[in-house]
Amino acid sequence: MNAIQLQSIDGIEALAYDETPRPDPDRHELLVRVHAAGVNPIDWLVCRGAVSHLLDGELPWTPGWDVSGVVESVGTDVSRFDPGDAVCGMARLPGAGGAFAEYTTMTSDELVAKPESLSHLEAAGAPMAGQTAYHALYEEGHLDAGQRVLVHAAAGGVGHMAVQFAANTGAHVVGTASGRNESFLRDLGVDEFVDYRDEQFEDVLDGVDLVLDAVGGDVLERSVEVAEPGGTVVTLPEPPAEPAVERYRDRSGVDVRSSTSSGTRTPRRSDGSSLTPTRTSVCPGSVTRTRCRRCGTHSTGARRATFVGNSSSTSRATPTADDRVRIGGRASTGDSVSRVAPDDRRWRQTRRSIGRSARLPDQLGPSQSASV
Repeated sequence: MNAIQLQSIDGIEALAYDETPRPDPDRHELLVRVHAAGVNPIDWLVCRGAVSHLLDGELPWTPGWDVSGVVESVGTDVSRFDPGDAVCGMARLPGAGGAFAEYTTMTSDELVAKPESLSHLEAAGAPMAGQTAYHALYEEGHLDAGQRVLVHAAAGGVGHMAVQFAANTGAHVVGTASGRNESFLRDLGVDEFVDYRDEQFEDVLDGVDLVLDAVGGDVLERSVEVAEPGGTVVTLPEPPAEPAVERYRDRSGVDVRSSTSSGTRTPRRSDGSSLTPTRTSVCPGSVTRTRCRRCGTHSTGARRATFVGNSSSTSRATPTADDRVRIGGRASTGDSVSRVAPDDRRWRQTRRSIGRSARLPDQLGPSQSASV
């Protein structure tokens, strides 16, 4: 099979499109034919050695964690899925990876049935961003209805999912982003918008109950200033986060925490069902498509934060109408943002319809984390 592989810890330039043996699933694993794989900042962080502890085994190594595809075969102990099922999920973070390939192996508790309302590209852009946002807001931040919630980098992959979670829970949502993303964020549920290019958020905000900081640096310190005494600031910067957290922890009675998506699972009720927000109309608001052969170039775009929402790569040799879906954001090739209709006519997909384009089932699978 073909795969994108990291040949050395020398940045994304060390990624190569190469042939590698197709993995064989163990008795508790599934073999998934990958239709699309999500591209996240952690992918280029691993490539440059910033989080090299996530490498699972010797080089060359296949990166990527977010997956959407179809079950090819199942191990003897797998009962939740059958060959031919469309699935999506996140592959064993920390460690493992393997999504940037034609096939990958995963366990059934890392997968859920792909919602029919999402294309493979959309589904692949959701798991890590959604799980990270969910963990930060609910498990670390204890998000509740009626709270005043500030989301930094609100138009980013984690941010735009966090906006939807907070709005659906009944919080008053404040988002910071560049002005060109205001209408997109208001459609997703932002009540107040701050253009970080025109004003400092600490000059116009105070009394915030919960802050989700996906930026780090001085934004963390300034976020502590606007938090209500007894409030919480959850930060998600690239490593290392803990030294900054220790500096600001308990300052002015504010609880400062760091959060990642590593190893999290959906909180469960006593009956085993998943805990989800009261409304489940949460979906990836923006997906940009690139071919697997261009994954190194695309990861550069992800590193430079040039995309609104999430990014996905597709591994199939021949693109279909499903492959050509690009919702929101900017295609790295400069192509116009459009969607292929069933009869192959192109039509403009407005951002207003994006926030209403997917509705999830009320009960999600074990590792779903309400993230797709």
